[in-house]
Amino acid sequence: MPFPSLRFGDLIAEVPIIQGGMGVGISLSGLSSAVANQGGVGVISAAIIGMNEPDMFKNYVEVNIRALQREIRKAKEMTTGILGVNIMVALTNFADLVKTSVQEGIDIIFSGAGLPFDLPKYLHEGSRTKLVPIVSSGRAAVIMCKKWLSKFNYLPDGFVVEGPMAGGHLGFKLNQLDDPAYSLENLVPEVVEAVKPFEQEHGKAIPVIAAGGIFTGADICKYLRMGAAGVQLGTRFVTTHECDADMAFKQAFIDAKEEDVIVIESPVGMPGRALHNSFLENVEAGKRKPFKCPYHCIITCDYKKSPYCIAQALINAKKGRMKLGFAFAGSTAYRVDKLLSVKELMDSLREEYEAACG
Repeated sequence: MPFPSLRFGDLIAEVPIIQGGMGVGISLSGLSSAVANQGGVGVISAAIIGMNEPDMFKNYVEVNIRALQREIRKAKEMTTGILGVNIMVALTNFADLVKTSVQEGIDIIFSGAGLPFDLPKYLHEGSRTKLVPIVSSGRAAVIMCKKWLSKFNYLPDGFVVEGPMAGGHLGFKLNQLDDPAYSLENLVPEVVEAVKPFEQEHGKAIPVIAAGGIFTGADICKYLRMGAAGVQLGTRFVTTHECDADMAFKQAFIDAKEEDVIVIESPVGMPGRALHNSFLENVEAGKRKPFKCPYHCIITCDYKKSPYCIAQALINAKKGRMKLGFAFAGSTAYRVDKLLSVKELMDSLREEYEAACG
């Protein structure tokens, strides 16, 4: 059975695979355009996207708008496929990044790390941008549908349901991460059921995308059979030639063993899944102290109590300076063992899917 297409209203991806938005700077125009060219949905991460600009410290807001415009335009030059931007609600410049994405005509905005209650207000007459919140429960999906309907008469164009096996910041408490009740296998049917009444009442399909720890084509088959319309993969795309991170960052994934994939307490007040390294060892030993907050990028970050600046640590890692930072990674990161092209990865996922789904 071949891959089904993935539809967000009038927007149709040939392949039901969304490449997760990975910050800081891991998924930019290079990776997103390569995925879009293979029929999936390529996603640019907007988080601190202006990290390479010379005036980053002086003009934080303006610099990030400029860099996001440039990455969207570059990606559009490289593909005619579907492109998205991932914008975290917790970013202090969330509104500017959303406005910029809409103005640039991005196909989809994915938004998590908080519930994006006001997202539809940024659409204007003639906007074709689809809005897809990232949630971690059926309850959150219902709240989003009700809120958007009452305030904007707008239903979400889809939901990404991210389970506790994802990389990066997680929308769960520490004690929920290994609790079977919160597994993606339970969350996907829960969210599918939660959106059904809204679909029926308003005559609009709301595709549910499964995310977090998905590794093979057989995994994709499993979640599609549960009612998901597609899947989102992040970690798998890190070790591709087209990924926008430095080779040393990719090598950390290739070298990782199962015990290296750990959960940390992030300075932004959420658990996060990452690859253990000497930087995080030093944090555990109390050796890292920030001297100032250069960006004030995340609303929930208490920089005065934080043992390090997460923005700077992630920027360092993206640039390959792994001793001065670390990589966020999904629970299956240790299974990655080689560098591939995006095409090779998508082809292998397709073959595995067809073998599993028959």
